[in-house]
Amino acid sequence: MEREAMEFDLLIIGAGPAGLSTAYQFMKLAKEQNKEYSVCVVEKAAEVGGHILSGAVLDARALSELIPNWQALDAPLNVPVIQDDVYLFQTEQTARKLPNSLIPKTMHNDGKYVISLGNFCRWLASQVEDMGADIFPGFTASELLFDENDAVVGVITGDMGVAADGSEKDTFMPGMEIRAKYTVFAEGCRGHLGKQVMAKFGLANDADPQHYAIGLKELWEIDPALHQPGLVIHGAGWPLDNETSGGSFLYHGENNQVALGIIIDLSYSNPYLSPFDELQRLKHQAVFKKYLEGGKRLSYGARAITKGGLNALPKMHFPGGLIVGCDAGTLNFAKIKGTHTAMKSGMVAAEVLFSALAEERHHQDLEEFALAFKHSWAYEELYRSRNFGPAMHKFGTFWGGAFNFVDQNLCQGQLPLTLRDLTEDYTRLQPASKSKKIEYPKPDGVLSFDKLSSVFISNTNHEDNQPCHLVLKEPDIPLSGNLPLYDEPAQRYCPAGVYEVVESPQQGKEFKINSQNCLHCKTCDIKDPAQNITWVTPEGGGGPNYPNM
Repeated sequence: MEREAMEFDLLIIGAGPAGLSTAYQFMKLAKEQNKEYSVCVVEKAAEVGGHILSGAVLDARALSELIPNWQALDAPLNVPVIQDDVYLFQTEQTARKLPNSLIPKTMHNDGKYVISLGNFCRWLASQVEDMGADIFPGFTASELLFDENDAVVGVITGDMGVAADGSEKDTFMPGMEIRAKYTVFAEGCRGHLGKQVMAKFGLANDADPQHYAIGLKELWEIDPALHQPGLVIHGAGWPLDNETSGGSFLYHGENNQVALGIIIDLSYSNPYLSPFDELQRLKHQAVFKKYLEGGKRLSYGARAITKGGLNALPKMHFPGGLIVGCDAGTLNFAKIKGTHTAMKSGMVAAEVLFSALAEERHHQDLEEFALAFKHSWAYEELYRSRNFGPAMHKFGTFWGGAFNFVDQNLCQGQLPLTLRDLTEDYTRLQPASKSKKIEYPKPDGVLSFDKLSSVFISNTNHEDNQPCHLVLKEPDIPLSGNLPLYDEPAQRYCPAGVYEVVESPQQGKEFKINSQNCLHCKTCDIKDPAQNITWVTPEGGGGPNYPNM
């Protein structure tokens, strides 16, 4: 197929914190040295921030380095943290507030800000454009481009107007080639092309297996009399059982709004567990319920989280580019934060890329990035927190928490040992025959809701007549393998009701994929026990459109 082509000096895939920080830092260096370069950022959401979802409490360290005068530029950091509470939830009604002295210091949030990460990215994108970079929302990076030496030289954007059967509709428009001297992948957790780059170049060969969690979030408007801007609450324990690690949060932001969510490690073993229904149960816990009663739910969303930390960090350079942020796995799970480390990885990338282009070195493997990142404070953070996740997986919530208190508070993350977790998350599911069924209460329509009404308020939309972007390697595995072994867990681990096992007298049992519901969380790509589902890019602009998440 003949495709139009565009040429840039630097191409960045993803307009999240890492990608936008890469673009801004690169353009800042260019302005300081009076050099002209072309920079392009491609974003699959219909608008910047549309697919961004996080708690979020922001550590402004990277922002203050990137844009020192961010306050004068009206960055949307309007709610400083004023109170930081951590609870152990024992039952729906009972909870124990933990004293600050027993909490790992990485979880303290003094000097941080409660924000909407989507709004932050919208603001940061405006700063990037003011610096002279181009941002193209609504375009998916669908395929990799290579030169004769197997270096990455850009991407092909997704075709528009392709019917579900592969034929061209009247609206057909072929994707274009976007070529660049270097390409940076900043797609977020489990990036579609980042995954391919890691496999092709063996970037994770020397790393521990990557580990993941799923984060589900709702935004509520609550009674102004109950609203406390800057109050940050974290919870552990109920509704999760002792075999399932994770936690919960309630952040009081601005405009009488609170962000509520649950994070569940995708290493869980019970195939009957439903992250969505755990979130609905969570809202009935007394500590959270007292704020939500009488309030109104505004939005819902979900996203997988890359949480393996330093031990699972792949090589981040390859011929023709770099991989940064959560695409690589730079999140510091001990802090429950990844925006600042993602931004810093992008800033380091920009400095290395600028030097290479200034020296007219193109399409090379920038091995110097490894050393530059290792000398950054982001690497130091990840090193000090390297044992946090493995301790929780190995020892459970209580003893893992005790280990992390000693490691983080008493030893400053410098214990002379490194814990490893070498088991892939998807292998941890137990057969349904050995697992206890979980009976979830029906939603009450006041605090708890069903999946379809939740997907509705995520503003998720896909063109109906297009190829399914959730690809089964072997179409029979869901019914022949996963159903008898695990009661097909995709019906439950998906937070949007994408996967169903339906039965009719005519067809018998059928594995149905409602791809139009997909929130792009990538959980299916991670947790499927047969590793049979591959998430690929749908038509550009499809998916959720989070207004304030």
